Amino acid sequence: MEQSDAQTGNRGGVMVWIFRALLLAAAAFMVYTWFQPWWIADVAVIKGDNDLVLRPWGVEVVRQVRVQADPALYSMPAFFTPFVWIYFAVAMVALAASLFINKSISLGRIRLPIATILILLVGLSYLTTVGLAYGIGTLRAESVDVAFIGKSQFTDPTSHRKMKMVADLEIGYWYALYSAIALVVLGVLRRLFVGKS
Repeated sequence: MEQSDAQTGNRGGVMVWIFRALLLAAAAFMVYTWFQPWWIADVAVIKGDNDLVLRPWGVEVVRQVRVQADPALYSMPAFFTPFVWIYFAVAMVALAASLFINKSISLGRIRLPIATILILLVGLSYLTTVGLAYGIGTLRAESVDVAFIGKSQFTDPTSHRKMKMVADLEIGYWYALYSAIALVVLGVLRRLFVGKS
């Protein structure tokens, strides 16, 4: 009997470490996607391919776009960049804390581990961030009559010439989506690895 309990305890300990490794991998994947381009646009007459680059903290534009385009078309409010960096830092702290917190909170008859809540909040919030990036990008593009994804033409406000632009989502966007889904799945499955504690 004692040997059986010891085996169960060892198995449980191994599962906890497997879960921690999976969570660290998902968190590292999220960090990686945070620094990748999510969307790129190429304006045909401007040298180079990455004339506008969307990252989680805003849009980077080449000098020619900055000079000729209205900043309101691509810039975000002043609070946006600090806000998203604070969000990113809080998300990383929450994932790190979830590795060590063993307490639960009660919602009526349901007891939810705080660690599970933290993982799910980070995963769902990052999923929301990915969705908002696509939604806001689409709205901004439609406001100036260009396609957020694909080929489009627009009139240069300075020269009044017709210009072509090609835009598409980058692999970093899809990786961000996958990392968010991975965190949500880990949050849902945490109890299978860690148990009720």
